[in-house]
Amino acid sequence: MSKSIKKVIVKVPHRISGFFEIVDKINDVKIKDPEKIGSTGAGFCVSAVGKTEITREFLDNKNEFEVEININGKKLNQNAETTYYIIDYIKNYIRKYCKIRVNHFFDLPVGCGYGASGSGALGTIFGLDYLFNLKLSPQEKGKIAHIAEVINHTGLGTVCGQINGGIGILKESGFPCVYERIKIPPDLKVICGSFGIIHTKSILTDPILSQKIKEAGKKALKSLIKKPNINTFVNESIEFVKNTEILEILELDNVKDLMNDLNKLDIIGASMNQLGRSVYAICRSKNENKILDVFESYKPDIETFNTSIHKNKSIYLENI
Repeated sequence: MSKSIKKVIVKVPHRISGFFEIVDKINDVKIKDPEKIGSTGAGFCVSAVGKTEITREFLDNKNEFEVEININGKKLNQNAETTYYIIDYIKNYIRKYCKIRVNHFFDLPVGCGYGASGSGALGTIFGLDYLFNLKLSPQEKGKIAHIAEVINHTGLGTVCGQINGGIGILKESGFPCVYERIKIPPDLKVICGSFGIIHTKSILTDPILSQKIKEAGKKALKSLIKKPNINTFVNESIEFVKNTEILEILELDNVKDLMNDLNKLDIIGASMNQLGRSVYAICRSKNENKILDVFESYKPDIETFNTSIHKNKSIYLENI
């Protein structure tokens, strides 16, 4: 590889949100600073990851930047809004013109409630920081990823959870994060499945549904803070889905039916990914096959994934 070309791979876990409260106003006044906009709530990182591969090539004979962005092999460039925003932001720090090629590869489907945009945002800023020796602090990198998500309506607090890992409570909105981990048993499995895409932007900008989310999210958070354990988390996530009436509003009958079927089993519980036409079920390892049988009965309409909760360091860099 030429000295003008350098490559890095960044791996960031997918994350599932159980419930959340949109925080975009203070005393009914709209927050203008995107750093302060966000969400409170709770969720968990899973063992499946998003892999961001970035190549930097200096262009000695050109006086402009070239940017190429691919997601799972599909060229999107500026349509990959969150990634493009981050690249455009860091151009101010770069002295030489270059070509930047970003390839995102996700283990779990995009747009289905698995935090792919947050994984990609963190992968992009951590990778660019390494390639261009920007020497940004971890907090600065997290802030840039968070702002990119907020401005492009692709997420509100997923980045905070992905930085901290495990299963935990996001107690305050915006960045930096106020995040408290929940202790969990060692033998948990997470089985999840997706029927298809929900566009996060359409939910976050819908005034009626967003108000229901705020009210239900606030209630769920209070309960979980009082009793912070895995059972409370799942129970409050299920109640959040009921209280927002999101299944009825979006006519997600298959998600509703699958949740009901899974919650008849002797498991910790099952609920809807926020936000996606997806369902996750958490159980002890011994009950894994029972859950898989239920998911199997919904095929071919659903794609199923067998994962666990990711407890350790969240962001991994591999320089090439």
